[in-house]
Amino acid sequence: MSSKHQYEENGFVVLKSFFSEDEIGEYSCVINKVFQQWMSIHEKSYIENDLINMSCLTDPLYFKTSTNDRLKFFELIAHKKLVSTVNSILGKGVYFHDTQLFFNPYNKHKSPYWHRDFQYSGIEEEVLIQELGKLKCLHLRIPLVSEKGVELIPKTHLRWDTSLERNVRLELEGHKNSENLPGSELISLDRGDLLIFDAEMLHKGNYSLNKTRMAFDICVGLHHSILEPGLNYLAQPSLEEIEKIPIKEWYANTKQLFPDKKV
Repeated sequence: MSSKHQYEENGFVVLKSFFSEDEIGEYSCVINKVFQQWMSIHEKSYIENDLINMSCLTDPLYFKTSTNDRLKFFELIAHKKLVSTVNSILGKGVYFHDTQLFFNPYNKHKSPYWHRDFQYSGIEEEVLIQELGKLKCLHLRIPLVSEKGVELIPKTHLRWDTSLERNVRLELEGHKNSENLPGSELISLDRGDLLIFDAEMLHKGNYSLNKTRMAFDICVGLHHSILEPGLNYLAQPSLEEIEKIPIKEWYANTKQLFPDKKV
């Protein structure tokens, strides 16, 4: 079964040994440097607020001493194998949105929570239900450390919640969003694997099974008008940087979609 067929049917696909150890080493090198800088700024908030992720790893703030490192990072994000694989799933028009890094919370007893990414958009539920299946937002998860780090409910990228799923996700009728849900699948990933999943499907993280987590997510997708306010422009390369990136399609598509925005 092709990656495209697996994604269309289930909302996710796992590609084992997608990256070599040398390739993962390149990702780890730049991401660890960024994370150390982020932690030096946000350590208090990380502890007090039990943060589990950071976004916008390509922010120029983290590359003040070496703009070449930022350019290299953009090249890694638009890795030839990644671009080819994602384009084979979504087709033409894929654009780069942002990056995230997921790690364990300071509080080891913090509970993970079921969600669909667009529930935080402020858009009315009726609209989200209507647009479900039309929104193509993918997370490309690259584990820098082997993990059982994400739990998914297959096929929920194409169907809305059951009554139980909605009550759990939104903590209604006395439910908690950390409760177990039927039909869920815990994904095991080794260093070098790639998980592609739909951000709008029902999913949650997993902290308790992983002594350490460093899961790097690249966020890409196809354009949809309701997603425009969520684009982080600090995450994007400049026009000058795009010209120097060998495989620039995803970044050029973002610039074309948002020509009046400056980064």
